[in-house]
Amino acid sequence: MPFDRSGPDIRVHPAGPIVGDVRPPGSKSLTNRFLICTALADGESVLRGASLSDDARAMTGGLGQLGIPCEINPARSEIRVTGHHGNLPDDEADINVGHAGTAMRFLTALASLGLGDYRLDGSPRMRQRPIGALVGALQSLGAQIGYEQTPGCPPLTMRARGLTGGNVVFTTPPSSQFISALLMVAPHAKQDVMICIEGDLPSRPYVDMTIDTMRALGVELLEADGRRFVIPAYQRYQPGNHPIEPDASGATYLWTAAAITGGRVRVEGLTRHSRQGDVRFVDVLAQMGCRVTEEESAIVAEAPRSGRLQGITVDLNDMPDTAQTLAVAALFADGPTEIRNVASLRVKETDRIAALATELSRLGAKVDTREDGLTIHPPRQLAPASIDTYDDHRMAMSFALAGLVADGVTIRNADVVSKSFPDYFNTLESLATGTA
Repeated sequence: MPFDRSGPDIRVHPAGPIVGDVRPPGSKSLTNRFLICTALADGESVLRGASLSDDARAMTGGLGQLGIPCEINPARSEIRVTGHHGNLPDDEADINVGHAGTAMRFLTALASLGLGDYRLDGSPRMRQRPIGALVGALQSLGAQIGYEQTPGCPPLTMRARGLTGGNVVFTTPPSSQFISALLMVAPHAKQDVMICIEGDLPSRPYVDMTIDTMRALGVELLEADGRRFVIPAYQRYQPGNHPIEPDASGATYLWTAAAITGGRVRVEGLTRHSRQGDVRFVDVLAQMGCRVTEEESAIVAEAPRSGRLQGITVDLNDMPDTAQTLAVAALFADGPTEIRNVASLRVKETDRIAALATELSRLGAKVDTREDGLTIHPPRQLAPASIDTYDDHRMAMSFALAGLVADGVTIRNADVVSKSFPDYFNTLESLATGTA
């Protein structure tokens, strides 16, 4: 077995080629978007194959406190949501989202549609994560929101009276989730909403995912050209049954496991037509020399025939959540790998650029960092190391891959993977032991 557990830590052992077919759990990004939109619909909706991660449970918990019932069926990976036609039945709520940044942002926008007094809080790290641009935008649309402690960060207090509507301008928003949050609640404003973007928009595919989700529930935009979004008022989401794609971000670890171990992994349920931008990580692996094959309902990644990956230079602005996966793959490449245009990593669950530099260095790599990226110079041989995870699920999942090749890698506080992929280590083990 490639994993030994000691308390909250997991020791990873080299496993040989990772080979098999696998279907990751439902996308937490899609699940959270469908949760917000179905919460605003009139009647019951079912999300099939939904994510049951900590992040999704933080969202359903917050919806429940606002009076939107969410019934979770773990055996079927389903969530049943009963919307109230855009109304939030409860007029008081004290919501704690823990580490779930998506829930904090989306629920802040949703609560602004209510009629009541609400408070939103989270973990100590959440209290450091900026939300001022979203709060300012909501205030310009008529929301009454205040900061309980540090201006620009949670906890937030809100005296909700609905949204008036109007125009909002974002100048290089720190997160695309601010745009997604506004888009989803905009149809319930009293007037049309126009959102304008000046400067760069990180993670643009996630905004496209949001628009696709809205359209799947019957809401249209008059304009959505990437710089301006116009959402007519008085549209209503329609309830229904919605299948959720497997999580493309989670799939990146499984494809990379094959790439660095000389293996082959087929991920079922994802194609290049996926709503999720992170599916394009297979193109990054292809640049490094991997063989990528697309089937009708699956994508296969195989290690290079030469057995060695090649270092590359790549802009990951559209898919920053894959940066840690690539950084670990870079440890096994010939030549340096440069990751560009990912300044948004500085305000994630941790400062991911700083965390990557520290933990890659423990394994023997030389790392050059910049404000918006890093360059990884792989070592000749990886050093044994205990890896800190910083309460960041993606640090745990990505660095566990290194231990599949190099001996002596321990992942501290490995249970943090439950934030997005609760069954991660069991899934990797099934691939490593040929039982997938």
